[in-house]
Amino acid sequence: MQKRRRRTTTCPAGETSQTIDVDTTGKYWVSVIKGEASGSDTIEITMQYKTIKVETDFGDFRMWLYHSTPLHRQNFLGLTEQEFYDSLIFHRVVYDFVIQGGDPDGTGYGGPGYTIPAEILDELHHDYGAVGAARQDDYYNPERESNGSQFYIVCDPDGEHYLDSLYTVFGFVFSGMDAIFEISQVPVDSVSKRPYDDVFMKNVSIENFTAEELENNFNYIIP
Repeated sequence: MQKRRRRTTTCPAGETSQTIDVDTTGKYWVSVIKGEASGSDTIEITMQYKTIKVETDFGDFRMWLYHSTPLHRQNFLGLTEQEFYDSLIFHRVVYDFVIQGGDPDGTGYGGPGYTIPAEILDELHHDYGAVGAARQDDYYNPERESNGSQFYIVCDPDGEHYLDSLYTVFGFVFSGMDAIFEISQVPVDSVSKRPYDDVFMKNVSIENFTAEELENNFNYIIP
């Protein structure tokens, strides 16, 4: 039996509503007390989770952002809300390795003007479909801080696990890897790996799903 959690909050005088953060789906018993009067009821909370949808000419794909990397997650959500990624390109495409984008300059050297502290976790790996944060190399960046906006997606079916302790993995493509595969095959410059024809992120948006919707619609179970 799941233990019922009790949380008490006090509303300022005159207030008729109060928001309380909860971290799981389920039934909650709510009691309202004012002086000697009280009322109670049981309500059912259905949590919705924020995901990322990226639209391209090669199809759409969706990304789950890990809650265990909160700095990267909140940063990506914030930039998405600001429409930062809309119309940016994948400036680096390496077949059977990664596709990389999120640079407002489209050169591989740009960003939003800040870095993010590394959140390199042993349990998050560079598996097929992993979303990682790009960064400068260790010589210039010994703390392995991430670029504020550039990200890459692993498109090698075997993964790139030698990168696991070197770069922050902060998400996973749970739908649309066929689009990633198509992008990974476009013709590119042999040196820069930039596609000859720009591959745009036409629109990047936040979509909300319940755990049930994620499982039923995308066969994805929240980790």
